[in-house]
Amino acid sequence: MFSKFVSSGLSQAAARTSATTWVHRGSMAAVRHHASQTSSGPVDKMESFDNYYEKDKLHKKPGDPNKRDFTYFVLGGARFIYASAARLVALKFVSTMSASADVLALANAEFDIGDIPLGQGITVKWRGKPIFIRHRTPAEIERETAVNMNELRDAEPDAARAQQPEWLIIVGICTHLGCVPIANAGDYHGWFCPCHGSHYDVSGRIRKGPAPLNMEIPPYKFLTNTKVLIG
Repeated sequence: MFSKFVSSGLSQAAARTSATTWVHRGSMAAVRHHASQTSSGPVDKMESFDNYYEKDKLHKKPGDPNKRDFTYFVLGGARFIYASAARLVALKFVSTMSASADVLALANAEFDIGDIPLGQGITVKWRGKPIFIRHRTPAEIERETAVNMNELRDAEPDAARAQQPEWLIIVGICTHLGCVPIANAGDYHGWFCPCHGSHYDVSGRIRKGPAPLNMEIPPYKFLTNTKVLIG
């Protein structure tokens, strides 16, 4: 009886195993069928956009020549206006830089030197600078003409510094540090700078002291024998 009970239990277990296997196989088959049905659709195929590009190309048309001409005309006009405005600004700037009549009048100065005694001099003002005008004696002219050029620091003959021998016209500023020398003083009877001891002769040439150069000669010309225009 025990053996029948065991045999019956084994038979029932086998039946349950077979049923479970059948259910499992059926489920897998159903899954595979669903997957095959799903993958067979158009999902893997991406839609092409070429048709949209072609349609877009069909709608595009070449630019209107009249519109292009109008654009060029507007750009050209704008450039012309800009160039004209820049030219006007430049001309206005240059005109403001030009010297006025008052400034030009101060640039040139006319002096009457007929009343200066022989052997004496005067100091006038030109462009804010002192100008020494000296009426030289024949002895002074002879002495300055005879100076040896080798003795001069800034070698320059007397004839090159005076348009007319009897008249010496120089800028009365020491070439050392810009002081104004004293007339009829110093070791050479011309000018002496009290600031640092520079000595100039009656030709305005540096003869002794720290000054490196002769006193400057301004631009001038004689209008008559007794009138001179400086500047």
